[in-house]
Amino acid sequence: MNSSNNLGLTRRRVLASAGAAAGMGLLAGGCESGTSPTASASAAHPFYGSHQSGIATPPQSHLLLAAVDLASETASDLRDVLGDWSTAAARLMRGERAVAGPPNFQAPPPDPGEADGLGPAALTITFGLGASLFIRRGKDRLGLAFAAPRALRPLPPFRGEALSSDQSDGDLVIQASADDPQVAFHAMHALTRIAADRASIRWAAHGSRSHPPNARGGMGHRNLFGFREGTRNVDPKDAAAMTQHVWAGGGREGDWMRGGTYLVFRRVQMLFDVWDSTTLEGQERVFGRRKSSGAPLGGRSELDPLDLNAQRGGQPLVPTDAHVRLAAPETNGGRRLLRRSYSFAEGVEKDTGQLDAGLLFMAFQRDPHEQFVPIQRRLAESDALSKHTLHVGSALFACPPGAQPGGFVGETLFA
Repeated sequence: MNSSNNLGLTRRRVLASAGAAAGMGLLAGGCESGTSPTASASAAHPFYGSHQSGIATPPQSHLLLAAVDLASETASDLRDVLGDWSTAAARLMRGERAVAGPPNFQAPPPDPGEADGLGPAALTITFGLGASLFIRRGKDRLGLAFAAPRALRPLPPFRGEALSSDQSDGDLVIQASADDPQVAFHAMHALTRIAADRASIRWAAHGSRSHPPNARGGMGHRNLFGFREGTRNVDPKDAAAMTQHVWAGGGREGDWMRGGTYLVFRRVQMLFDVWDSTTLEGQERVFGRRKSSGAPLGGRSELDPLDLNAQRGGQPLVPTDAHVRLAAPETNGGRRLLRRSYSFAEGVEKDTGQLDAGLLFMAFQRDPHEQFVPIQRRLAESDALSKHTLHVGSALFACPPGAQPGGFVGETLFA
């Protein structure tokens, strides 16, 4: 465990870099949200409900994601942190200050204040729990090992990944998404400040996504390779699909997780040197889609069906190693994920001089070992896209169900 001074430096360094990234607009879409500033500022989502916000909510323009390590070794401290965070999150999502109270000029302000006057900006805040809260180094860390969900066990290694420990795992995760980058930063700043004496930031990431007019959600969003994301995503409005693929059902997973879900995070670095020298035809064969329209090869528009049996000249029209083929539900036993990914761009790699940019892959699901793991194994083995990407960060979190007024996220764990 680091000393308190080192933890403070870590917090300052991570939050400073996150704030700088949020202010840049980055390469992934900037602040162009496809909505008017007034409409975006006034938009508000409820914190309380059956499910946490930021899961089925339409993705906003900006994301701050941070993994946090708990300094304490007691379940009561975890309960207190989750309670304090939930109270603050409910206020923040209404566009209020995280902590109520009049100013005291002889003390630090109770709220950092950087989002004063900016409105809710469609802010959502989501909390998740990592496996290390339940069992760490083989020990029952907080006396909660009995409640550890089976689905929260660590992800297996995958071929071709190069994971960094300072971009992976964590005891807790905070996802703050908003249509204003400063509102997202303020939420993260306020929440980590509230727990500063009980927890330290392990890693943080800033992402953004473009929202062309009339294209909120998956369609229209392009990744930094220029291809559209989320075309065949689970529809959050489809209750049956969400029950089948996203919401946890309790039982052997623990009744405290009923109505919750599991978040898989992967930090995927894009390797632009080889990609930029690949022909347009080659790039489209890597994805299995047209770059301009997003249509599957052989189709005309983005929403055309993906025909995996179509051939041309005796060869599959969609190559056997195309990303869309290997990730398709049809080739994965019907498995699907609710993807909510963002692009990142964080300067230049010192060793290569290439842009340090890529995808913050996030996917919610009922059981990551039954859904994400089999899909990722197929992709790692033969996906043509893997030649142009490198997975450098990874984490898995259990996101409890939503809270009711007067309660807090994670309360079901202590019931």
